[in-house]
Amino acid sequence: MFRRHVRWLLSIAVRTFLAGFPWSRWRTSITVTVVAIAATVLVFRDGAQGPAWDQVRGVGHAADGARVASGSLPVPGQATSSLVGPGAFAPGACVAYSPKRGKPSPTVFLDAGHGGTDPGGNGYTSAGQQVTEANINLLIEKDALTLLTAHGYRVVVSRTGQGTVHSTRPGEVYGGTMTPGAMRKEIQARDACANMAHADLLIGIYMNAGGNGEGSVAGYDPDRPFSASSRRLAVLLQRDVLEELNSQGYRIPDGGVTSDLTLGSASSRDADGYGHLLLLGPAKPGYSDTPSQMPGALIEPLFLTNPSEAALAAATRGQSLIAAGIARAVGDYFTSSGRG
Repeated sequence: MFRRHVRWLLSIAVRTFLAGFPWSRWRTSITVTVVAIAATVLVFRDGAQGPAWDQVRGVGHAADGARVASGSLPVPGQATSSLVGPGAFAPGACVAYSPKRGKPSPTVFLDAGHGGTDPGGNGYTSAGQQVTEANINLLIEKDALTLLTAHGYRVVVSRTGQGTVHSTRPGEVYGGTMTPGAMRKEIQARDACANMAHADLLIGIYMNAGGNGEGSVAGYDPDRPFSASSRRLAVLLQRDVLEELNSQGYRIPDGGVTSDLTLGSASSRDADGYGHLLLLGPAKPGYSDTPSQMPGALIEPLFLTNPSEAALAAATRGQSLIAAGIARAVGDYFTSSGRG
């Protein structure tokens, strides 16, 4: 009741003031002020509506990117799958970023491996700091995104936050772990995103883990029609990332370039029978119906179970150097293809 009386009294006071105000004298100033206030409100409103990066170092606001998944359809002529389609992407997944300068150059798809309930590999630095692969991959992806868009490339990323790419459904996660079927959908969603974006290149950003391993390795699939281009990309990734790291005195061993048939681990009997990395491999009816449609390779530059390499992976400097190597490899690839 009190608030109603206050509003009534204020409305009378405002009407009285407006009735006696010399409008003709102050018309220009009032118009300018109103326009300025309206513009300010619109700017702040639009900024508030864009989802911020998920508490991870980012290149800005996710609103800077366009959601590839929204209303997108698979590229004409491609096989479709009941596992992945428009609307199957999680919030913050499959986002495209325009180049910051120049005319649009080729499109690069960057996949920050793992995410959500799949942390990937884990390790510890000599100081006891835990290092989780999914987090490191995302940070490197974002650094590479910044570099590539600055150099005129359109970039599409698989994820912008800590979540999954595929929008998981009830029953697909048990005890905090995705089922093998859900894991397959997760990887297929990344390929589907790259295909929907008409990407010219696919780059998987991962880390290695296990035993006393060390060093960098790059992989590609030899059984695709564009395998020669994929291998060339893998060679450039391995070379340029190692040059960036080792030029700073880190002495990361060169594990070479290898077929994806020797990389990764099978999560189910079906995966074991497939034999390839799903991110890079060919179609297999009933198992992989939406393979990537462009040359692709992945890089695993460091072993998280090696304390010194885990420390480098966790360091902002190390992440920046790896991203710089990835960006260099992209430039070298397209220059040698006559598209740089």
